[in-house]
Amino acid sequence: MTAGPEVIQLIMELRGQGITDTDVLSAIEKVPRDRFVPEAFRERAFENIALPIAQGQTISQPYIVAYMTQALQVGRRMKVLEIGTGSGYQAAVLAQLCRRVYTIDRYRTLVQEAERRFAELGLSNITTRIGDGMKGWPEQAPFDRIMVTAAGTEIPQALIDQLGPEGVLVAPVGHSAGDQSLVRLRRTGDGIQREELIGVRFVPLVPGLAQDATGP
Repeated sequence: MTAGPEVIQLIMELRGQGITDTDVLSAIEKVPRDRFVPEAFRERAFENIALPIAQGQTISQPYIVAYMTQALQVGRRMKVLEIGTGSGYQAAVLAQLCRRVYTIDRYRTLVQEAERRFAELGLSNITTRIGDGMKGWPEQAPFDRIMVTAAGTEIPQALIDQLGPEGVLVAPVGHSAGDQSLVRLRRTGDGIQREELIGVRFVPLVPGLAQDATGP
């Protein structure tokens, strides 16, 4: 399928912002962002901006999706854990680049909507779970890569523990929306290396299940 002019313009804009990984740019080009935004914002789907979705959450700005994906350094044979499914857009981008994505969200309705989108797009290498993202997915650990798409005051130790050898974790960290930075952790033979990347603005990382995720 040939990319439309609005997609090409977005890719050019991302290149101009320093996204150089051609695999990441190709993944952004392949995933139709308009399928992941509410109908009311469909016309703005390919603008380089964050947009609101259900449950007071957001679909991240394409630049942030591309930057975090590039920073994660995903390989084709890797198993990736995503904390915060949201609309499912970031998971769909990751699914273009790795063997399997495991994605968790505390909102049942968001997970169900994301599952529907994955099925419509034929993305069969994504596994979802309704749960507490701060606890990770211990049954499937270790992971080669972990991405967190909500900001905590610190990165949960449970997630660090689920990072495999030579694994990389990318997460926003900060106390408030105006004081967050993207952090990259890398597990080495000497322990965990920490690197501060860029300033970001994410919804808060919240423990437990959301009210809509209770029951059968």
